[in-house]
Order: sequence, then structure tokens, then C-alpha cells
Amino acid sequence: MSNLKVVIAGGGVAGLETMFALRDLAGDRVQVTLLAPEPEFVYRPMAVGEPFARPAARHYAITPMAREAGVELIREPLASVDTGACIAYGGRGTAVAYDALVVAIGARMHAPFANATTISDRTIDEQLHGVVQDIEGGYLRSIAFVAPHRMSWPLPLYELALMSAARADEMGVELRTTIVTPESAPLGVFGTEASDAVSALLDEADIELIGSAYAQVPEPGVVTMHPFSRRLRADRVIAMPELFGPAIRGLPGGERGFLDVDVHGRVRGCPGVFAAGDATDFPIKHGGVSSQMADTVAESIAALAGAPIVPQPFVPEIHGMLLTGGRPLYLTARIAGGRGFSSQVSERPMWTPAGKIAARYLAPQLERADATATAGVTP
Repeated sequence: MSNLKVVIAGGGVAGLETMFALRDLAGDRVQVTLLAPEPEFVYRPMAVGEPFARPAARHYAITPMAREAGVELIREPLASVDTGACIAYGGRGTAVAYDALVVAIGARMHAPFANATTISDRTIDEQLHGVVQDIEGGYLRSIAFVAPHRMSWPLPLYELALMSAARADEMGVELRTTIVTPESAPLGVFGTEASDAVSALLDEADIELIGSAYAQVPEPGVVTMHPFSRRLRADRVIAMPELFGPAIRGLPGGERGFLDVDVHGRVRGCPGVFAAGDATDFPIKHGGVSSQMADTVAESIAALAGAPIVPQPFVPEIHGMLLTGGRPLYLTARIAGGRGFSSQVSERPMWTPAGKIAARYLAPQLERADATATAGVTP
């Protein structure tokens, strides 16, 4: 039997986790090609701290990781797919035949409000550096952090609010900080215990939470909320982005363009095509969840390649590190029906390595790269 040809599209968490998982689970039973346009993997969850002079998000070169995994790297994005002929096309026209295709290219971000600053983890330092300076100088007296109706992952909103309030407190500045969210409870996706802990943090920081609210920003500095018919004024309005699916030619798009997958990560109606991470229709968009989806996909593909493994269905568990004005808070929860249960909260990490992204294969790989960089060794 010849090696199963696998194409992985995407150099983010889901793509790289799939790559390393397949190396472990399938070995030389698979021949893997990685389509990744970016030269580096950026540890984006830490970018939220950059405007507050916290350490910048780490960058990791993809080429040595692909080389270590024994993967062919093509520096092109996935442009289209011919599912009948089983060919993936790169952005510069490169055609790659596949037996299994993994779509792990993430989601597309859109600004939900024309009159708010919509944060992007790629440019957040540039976007908010001036805001933090205005807080420190006492020029900013009120700030609203707003989540759109179709919210994907709310944690950065709480981090920004908590760090802003803490910075104002450090500088002896009065700052009215408000979070407006469609959630009924803060970070409710983690379950009741986590929500209670976050509520206590918000109360301690004197941050107002307006929950179950569907917001609009009709003009700069004004937030309207339904069903409360409430109107809030703020010197600055910071919003989370709204996410849409990848819209790859040749692949079906469900609601808002996301790929409809089953419990093993197979794209419905597309034999041989799998998807993991933010490109899928799973409602929670989070690096750790993306890595779990990638592990599920890797098991399915390894079994197709003849590895002695029984693929397990996707059963999500979230590990989240909430950055605050002080020590981070670590949250974990099993997910069912889009919400958490059996949640735990701690001031100490409950998983290892204790990063923002809990990934079985990728996290240890990045930890080794950090150790190598610290030792001053070029990989």
C-alpha cells in the first residue's frame, strides 16, 4: 500500500497540531504537504497584553517545524479545491493531489460596528497603544468594551477591560469601564464556577457588566443596547470582531461560510476532506479547542492510512488563561451544548505546558523552541 497523501492547509494552531499529531500517530504511513503562506506561527493569544507593555507574542519559524515533522512546505494559501479530482490548489496555482485534505485556515474577521475600534490580534498593539497612553495620562475617562451579537470567543474582551482598569488604578486615574456582551453571565462558556470567579474580579475592579445585551454603535462614543433601550456614552468604544468562514472555492459553506463537520472532523458532503479549528462551524473559536479538533482529525486520517488506532469523536474541553491586572486566572471546563460544565478555577495552571494554548503536540514543540531560543541555539 502506498503512503496516504495528506494536504494540510494552514499554518496556525490547527494546521501545525495536525502535522505533529500525524507524525506521531501515522509515521511513514502518510506523505504530508503543508500549505502555509505565512513564514511564521505567531502565538497570538498573548498579543492582548502588548499595549500594556507586557511581553510581545512569540514568533516561531514554520520552516524548521515542517522540516522536523518530515513535511513538504509550500508557501501558498489554499485557494480552491476540486473535490471530484481530489486536488488542492494554492494561491499561485500550485496543484497538490490528496487522499485526505485538512482545511485549517481559520476564519475571516469583520468589523461589526463602523463607529468602534475593532481589535485584531495582528495589530492590537498599534490599535490600542494610544488608548493605554490616554488612560495613563488621564485623558480618557470612560471606555466601553463591546461584543457583537455573533460572538465567537469573549475572553480577550475581559482581559482588555481588566488590564485597562488596573492600569488606571495604578496611575491614580478614574476610569469608568463597561463590558457590553450578549452573554447572560461573564465567560459563561466556562460554566457557573468560572463565571462567579470572573464576576468577583469585575466587581473588585469596579467594572460594570451589561449582559444579555445586543449592542449597536450608531455614532462614535455611543452604544445602544436592546432589549433594554439603554444608551451608553463612552470616550472610546472597543469591539471584538465578528467571524465568518473561509469561503474556499469548491467547498460548501454553511451558516456564515463555516464548514459543517461531523464528530470526526469530516466535512459533510466532501469525501476525503476534513476541517479543524476556526474554519469549522463549531461555535467556540479558541486555540486549545482547535488543537483538540486537529487531534481528532489526525486520528481519523491515521486510521485511514492503516495505523492501529480507533478514532475517537471530538469531545471539547477548554483550558483558558485569563490575563488580569495582576496574576492570571486559569479556567477549565468540559463543553456540552455550547456551555461548560465541571468547570474549575485556579490561580495556578491546571495543564502543562501552562500556556494560553493547551495543545497535546504543538505546545511541547513550542516549549522546546523557547528553551532553544533562551539557550541561544539556532534550530
